[in-house]
Amino acid sequence: MMLIYLLLVGYALPSLSFVTPRTRAYQYAGVTLNKSSPSIKPWPATPMKTLDWGKIATQKPPCATKMRASRDDQIEVPENLEMLPTKLYGKRWFQLGMLSFLALISDWVCFSTASSPRTFEAVYDHDAEFLIDIFLYSNVLSCFMVTDTVSKVGMEKSIKGAATLMLVGCLMRSEGYLSSLLHIGDGITPYSVVVLGTVLVGLSQPFFQCTPPMLSAIWFGSKERALSTAVALNANQIGIATAFLVGGAMCHGTDAISMMNYFGVIAVACAAVTSWTLVAFEEKPPLPPSGSEARKLALNKKEPPFFESAKKFLSNKDFYPPLAAFVASITITNIVGAFIDEVMERGGITEQLQINLAGAGFELAILVGGIVIGGYVDKTKQFKRSTLVTLAISFFLLYPLGLTEHQIGQEPMLVLVSLFGLGFVAGPIQPVDAEL
Repeated sequence: MMLIYLLLVGYALPSLSFVTPRTRAYQYAGVTLNKSSPSIKPWPATPMKTLDWGKIATQKPPCATKMRASRDDQIEVPENLEMLPTKLYGKRWFQLGMLSFLALISDWVCFSTASSPRTFEAVYDHDAEFLIDIFLYSNVLSCFMVTDTVSKVGMEKSIKGAATLMLVGCLMRSEGYLSSLLHIGDGITPYSVVVLGTVLVGLSQPFFQCTPPMLSAIWFGSKERALSTAVALNANQIGIATAFLVGGAMCHGTDAISMMNYFGVIAVACAAVTSWTLVAFEEKPPLPPSGSEARKLALNKKEPPFFESAKKFLSNKDFYPPLAAFVASITITNIVGAFIDEVMERGGITEQLQINLAGAGFELAILVGGIVIGGYVDKTKQFKRSTLVTLAISFFLLYPLGLTEHQIGQEPMLVLVSLFGLGFVAGPIQPVDAEL
């Protein structure tokens, strides 16, 4: 909570202006921005050239730059980006859907035992929280490899490879379910196999969590990117909600078979999504979706190596405010989601079914908030104002979830309203600031 307060103060200080590399690019190009935005001081716009479209139709367009793409070819880049051919393809939504479902499955695996920890502990005599921890450790390790891997082998091969790795992990976790179908063994997956399968899924997840902004730039127009990024990033929350709903319904007490069947359902869902991805996921559309992406392709620009990018961003003071807001958002949503039992019991909600429904509702609120607020940011480009407002509201909504005195923290309705409201405003901070 103190972190959110410091962020709000930091954003309000003039010295920490919320100027991003994208804003600098707009300013350099002489694009006039909305003067009502408190985040940007408009620079004097470069005078626009008057274009004679009659001549353009018959003459070769003027070029600002010629870049050598190979020994024999040169790429000409018009001064006016609107001259570059662009097109939006309907199948961009299917590409987004595949990436979103892969992210959903990965977080379903991560929090698969969060709704039924007693069943897992009865079967394996180990804490369910350790399985989540080992997943997150694997996730962090793999994050350092995503950018360089996508740069070297491409988006398509990276996503398909990660999806296959996740499927292998899910099949390992469901070994007991598969053996019971074949009437082999006792029908219980060994604990070491469950852990190894979880590690494989954890290693694959960053390829679904870190690539939504890349996919949005490759497939979506400039006015759709915050929304598409929000959908893909917040699909993880739907995976957590699915874990609460399906896991809570399928796992019963100390019944080991019910948990093995649950792991089997996750493996079947993963197999279906992976098969769709292997068949239909594409590297990029025939034509870029926007002028900025067309120019990037024409100039043959590529993402620099991970550590080079990290050094560049960390040396820019304007990078820290959105980074801090992103970290605050993901910290709030993950902690509240992981400890939903304690939060709800503190508020007077003690039945497991009600707790599972509350957890699912929290994750769904994050998705809805991402779509609504992300759509607003797409239209208005009010990145700073949206971040400030959502951080401020999150600050106040956290109070009822943490109080246990004077009845304010023990009113179920107040706790539920605060929980769902927190998800709606805190979750969208991640995709909004990731776009910057």
